[in-house]
Amino acid sequence: MLGNCLILLMVLSTPHLHSPMYFLLSNLSLIDMCLSSFATPKMITDFLAQHKTISFEGCISQIFFLHLFTGTEIVLLISMSFDRYIAICKPLHYSSVKSQRVFVGLVVTSCTVGFLHTVSQLAFTLYLPFCGPNVIDSFFCDLPLVIQLACIDIYVLGIFMISTSGVIALISFLLLLTSYIIVLVTIKDLSSTGSSKAFSTCTAHFIVV
Repeated sequence: MLGNCLILLMVLSTPHLHSPMYFLLSNLSLIDMCLSSFATPKMITDFLAQHKTISFEGCISQIFFLHLFTGTEIVLLISMSFDRYIAICKPLHYSSVKSQRVFVGLVVTSCTVGFLHTVSQLAFTLYLPFCGPNVIDSFFCDLPLVIQLACIDIYVLGIFMISTSGVIALISFLLLLTSYIIVLVTIKDLSSTGSSKAFSTCTAHFIVV
């Protein structure tokens, strides 16, 4: 939380960091802070409580925010790779696509995809009949664990949820991998000065991915 707060404050308070790359990076820090906080306060409270319970609404809220923030982060990482790809591989085109409107649009698209992903995951869960055991062996509500508490056969639903998340993760990973391989190949062909500068701007992205 402290590290991401520092990144946000630095980007907001430093004029020469008001560029698309740092705009996307600050949004990534914001999403990381959200991911760190959707279940942690409840977990800390449970450490101090003898009777550890959560309401159904609270449990569904944790699932909602988990898929919202992870879905948003995946698309945001793809947006960051797109930014670096254009900047390094198509530098003459970068000035025409680096407008604030384009990158605000990318962030809005990330949030929209995250929202649609979490809605698709929860659409069936809310209508499941829960009448059996109500104990989850986890410090937060995770969808595969919650649907196991339903009183019906959830095999097909489980396969659907795993496959949709898996397809999204696989496509996102392949897009990221492809874009960064192209970027690395392009960096290799640059002069030593240009290569080191380009690689330094992408190092953080490589580590995150």
